[in-house]
Amino acid sequence: MKELVFERKIYAEMLEWKQQNNGRSALMIEGARRIGKSTIVEQFAQKEYRSYILIDFNKAGKDVHQLFSSSMEDLDYLFLYLQSKYRQTLYPRESAIIFDEVQQCPLARQAIKYLVEDGRYDYIETGSLISIKKNTEMITIPSEEDRLEMFPMDYEEFRWALGDKSTMPLLKQSWDKQLSMGDDLNRIRMRDLRLYMLVGGMPQAINAYLSTKSLKSVDAVKRKIIKLYEDDFRKLDKTGKLGRMFMSIPAQLSRGVSRFAPSSVIKGVPSDVMADLLLQLEDSKTVNVCYHADDPNVGLSIEENKNRFKMYVGDTGLMVTLCFWDKKYADNVIYEKLLSDKLSVNLGYVYENLVAQMLRAAGNKLYYYTFPKDERHNYEVDFLLSRGAKLWPVEVKSEGYSSHPSLDAFCNKFSSRIDKRLLVYTKDLRKDGHTTLLPVYMIGLV
Repeated sequence: MKELVFERKIYAEMLEWKQQNNGRSALMIEGARRIGKSTIVEQFAQKEYRSYILIDFNKAGKDVHQLFSSSMEDLDYLFLYLQSKYRQTLYPRESAIIFDEVQQCPLARQAIKYLVEDGRYDYIETGSLISIKKNTEMITIPSEEDRLEMFPMDYEEFRWALGDKSTMPLLKQSWDKQLSMGDDLNRIRMRDLRLYMLVGGMPQAINAYLSTKSLKSVDAVKRKIIKLYEDDFRKLDKTGKLGRMFMSIPAQLSRGVSRFAPSSVIKGVPSDVMADLLLQLEDSKTVNVCYHADDPNVGLSIEENKNRFKMYVGDTGLMVTLCFWDKKYADNVIYEKLLSDKLSVNLGYVYENLVAQMLRAAGNKLYYYTFPKDERHNYEVDFLLSRGAKLWPVEVKSEGYSSHPSLDAFCNKFSSRIDKRLLVYTKDLRKDGHTTLLPVYMIGLV
């Protein structure tokens, strides 16, 4: 199967970094495994530089690793060695050196300070798990490092991969002008979105779909990626707790509870160990963590409750496969039900996961809020967005709607803090009083 190279939005941000910095800083691309970091960085180097050297620290030998502990006082030797080793000529201010999976060589990351100061070449790093203790405790993190966070391919990038560059601009016009599209067109857009939910945004899965048009082949690719993540988690945590937390996300969401409950998955773990596990899981970029904002206001991060959170799988395509991890593809009814628009209400959390993914890909941090309805029940607002000096509360429904009591109660409680209020659902763009009813495929536009 030929691997296709897809157009990614992060390319424009990388180009802006190159043009504005002119070698004054390195660029770090952070993100989960298998989202296409190495591919886009090499594509960028090929197009934007006269030459480049790519050092994959997962594959590089001891000689290359040792260069960054023994040769930093003689950069001429270091550059000569790399050119000889990788059979590439480097040209001052016209070449780039790529440190791929730099977390595997922390000393190379530390060396960025001196390499940038030297000024001869540009430096681009890629990595995941770059902030966890074992990858940072013995080094000084360089201040000469700009960071970009990369995600699985978002819905617009997915449409690009399918040869469609018209849909999202048209949807943006509809959102900007607050114009409904009509039920017939909405059904087409929802069918397109459901395909994205099934395939997901992992480039390998999209490549498999385009090459085979077989969701069975796509599912096989996604299972390999999940197993790769499991292996990575096992390297970080030999007890298996980290992997169990990740694999439990669909079950946790399906219960409709107001917070992720690690104790229901891994019992008897001290709070400090649990906090470290969560940090590692979040730093892996395989999940999107949504924290409770205890007093929802514009400064949501100030009110972030680290002990109260919900967790979503970073890619909804992987989430679909995780939902039926114990079954073969042929038994995975979610594929059939999603394609035919017959997803039952108790699988509506898949839509919630999708909204979380789309909001994160659009650059939003995730927050939610709950407050008492009565002695036994809570109101819950699924997501809170900070816009200017106001909040935009977001409620997600997997079907149509009949009412939105949580959204209404929240807006009554915090009326002075609210601008727009959004109910995200599967129907056309409409207004219901002060509430905007937003088709789920538009959430990335807000």
